[in-house]
Amino acid sequence: MQLQDILYSQGFGTRRVCAGLIQQGLVLVYTSDQSLTPVSVVQSTTEFVAEGLRFRVQGVDWSYFEKAYVMLHKPLATECSQKPSTYPSIYTLLPSPLRLRPQKGAVQGVQAVGRLDQDTTGMLLLTDDGKFIHRMSSPRHHVPKVYEVTLKHPLDDRQVQQLLSGVVLDDDPKPVRAAACEAIGERHLRLTLTEGKYHQVKRMLAAVSNRVEALHRSQIGGLRLPDDLPAGQWRWLSAADLAQIQDS
Repeated sequence: MQLQDILYSQGFGTRRVCAGLIQQGLVLVYTSDQSLTPVSVVQSTTEFVAEGLRFRVQGVDWSYFEKAYVMLHKPLATECSQKPSTYPSIYTLLPSPLRLRPQKGAVQGVQAVGRLDQDTTGMLLLTDDGKFIHRMSSPRHHVPKVYEVTLKHPLDDRQVQQLLSGVVLDDDPKPVRAAACEAIGERHLRLTLTEGKYHQVKRMLAAVSNRVEALHRSQIGGLRLPDDLPAGQWRWLSAADLAQIQDS
């Protein structure tokens, strides 16, 4: 695969832009798995095996990924929208190659797998793999998501049992149940859901006469948000991470 096509597929701009980066000496390539120092490549049509290739563009190291899978620790006061209305978009926290990866159709770059409200923090997955987004979002697959909930009022056993047995939301006569519900403290609840409805956690707690003061998603499937990933930061998901997400 030509180097200019590799860069294009990874979101570094049009093929002409990518060829220009290469010809200006702004792209270095690690020629083997063991190489510690990349070498300059100035011919944009130079052929490489894309899978596993590592390269440096304008001083930043990258690896080739046919599909991008990343985790973002979403901070407060951000919106999961390309066109936010009030707060900054979570997409501004990502480097431009992730936002510009080419896709078929009008959509470009990685997309959030589901959404978190502007006042909700925690784990957010993003990818350019449409099948993965569908699989993770579909209620048929029952992918569990764990939320740490801070409440306004003290929690009691009756509320926990109601959440487990099911509460009725105003737009759906079918009861919505928590897959798991654990009181961590007087005003701290760990709630596991396998479906996603609009403002679901807040509405479920309101249905049992309580109120959400803070909400944080700590886990999706079997994968927990790492303690060493600060709010506003992102990282690539490994094959082991993807297996954990779907091992639930």
